[in-house]
Amino acid sequence: MKVLVLGGGVAGVSTAWYLAKSGHEVTVIERSNSVADETSFANAGMLSYGYTNPWAAPGVPLQAMKWMMQDLAPILVSSSSFNVRTASWMMQMLGQCTEEAYNLNKRRMLSISEYSRTCLDDLTKELPLDFDHRTKGTIELFRDQEKMNSIEPDLASLRDCGVEHEVISHAECIQHEPALANVSEKFIGGLRFPQDGTGDCKKFTIDLAEHCRAAGVQFMLDTEIHSLEASSGKITAVYTSAGVLTADAYVVCLGSYSPLLVNPVGFKLPIYPIKGYSLTLPLLDESKAPQSTVMDEAFKVAVTRFDDRIRVGGTAEIAHFDLSLKEKRRKPAEFVVNDLFPGAGDLNNATFWCGLRPMTPDSAPIIGKTPISNLYMNTGHGTLGWTMSQGSARLVADLINNKTPDIESEGLSVFRYLK
Repeated sequence: MKVLVLGGGVAGVSTAWYLAKSGHEVTVIERSNSVADETSFANAGMLSYGYTNPWAAPGVPLQAMKWMMQDLAPILVSSSSFNVRTASWMMQMLGQCTEEAYNLNKRRMLSISEYSRTCLDDLTKELPLDFDHRTKGTIELFRDQEKMNSIEPDLASLRDCGVEHEVISHAECIQHEPALANVSEKFIGGLRFPQDGTGDCKKFTIDLAEHCRAAGVQFMLDTEIHSLEASSGKITAVYTSAGVLTADAYVVCLGSYSPLLVNPVGFKLPIYPIKGYSLTLPLLDESKAPQSTVMDEAFKVAVTRFDDRIRVGGTAEIAHFDLSLKEKRRKPAEFVVNDLFPGAGDLNNATFWCGLRPMTPDSAPIIGKTPISNLYMNTGHGTLGWTMSQGSARLVADLINNKTPDIESEGLSVFRYLK
């Protein structure tokens, strides 16, 4: 079967790999001159299988209002980009801030995250991939005892889903991350996910694309995707800058841009672009640097270690499709890495970046079949596209192959929004 994969980020390239391995003729269409050139370019680098939480949760509306009044706020709303679509998406998200919805969404997200961990383990055994991969866990670091005492509902959810985790003391935080001994007065304890990992998503995607090419996948780079043509419940063509392309099946892996392509053909994707920022610092002193990922719970900033670099990711800005780099948005990332790991990385030579996270109102991705028989989705992963990439790709490939997936796929497709 001939399959067109629309989008060359980690979701698209991973989807192409699993489809090619199952015998299909696959072409990836990407508007940039390289794969992983947009949202997959410089994300936080966390493979946070256990640290998987919906944005929409009980208490979040009040907390968000408090955050937005802070100088180093983890969530910001750009008034210049606020429009009807923004307001509609925010109202949908607020509707998910109940305990029942939170628990359901977290179970769905943990299912695909844990499956993705297994898939990545299998893939790295099969292929010699080079992407600064580490498997040393994630620590959610707490600066406040009251906040740490409040995590019991999350612990219950983790236990219910069988996710390995451990509440660790101040001393145990330092045992796992020795550099924290330099700032021992800054925190009181942590929640550790020993199965979590780290890795450079861009390096991974570029490397995997080479294996895809060896498996027969064709890449059409520098190719703009303009629109889909639908007839009699099927997609009949894709209009691109390289001409009209046809296939037996089509997979949309366009992240935040997925609704712009799909909405005109008959159903709505409730995906909104949430702008995220990162800093990448050259490593100066390994003894002062993290070994894996430390997530600062208070500021929602992740400090992640690559082999010779430190990646700092944080700040969620509701700014529509604005991709301008705002210097003042560096502050939370700079503060946290300086506060927890002073002297570890070279802030003077840091690379500042931003990208768009494709967020759904319930934070779970949209994967699988659609009302159009030959159109499939692998999009809407929010901040967890790297974490969920392999499980999502393998799941959608199984569905295209009419194979029963290894995990329950009900509740992950767009049909949950079309009721």
